[in-house]
Amino acid sequence: MGMKKTIGCILFWIGIGMLIMLLLDNGFIGLIIIATLLLVGYNLYHC
Repeated sequence: MGMKKTIGCILFWIGIGMLIMLLLDNGFIGLIIIATLLLVGYNLYHC
């Protein structure tokens, strides 16, 4: 049951991220946000 909740949460936040990127016009800012969130997520996952 926990795996379904985890995957659901991940898919929800991917959808939120896609919505934010749809609203942003500048691709460079999007790349900075993506890189920052990937680094933070990686560090949180491995701690």
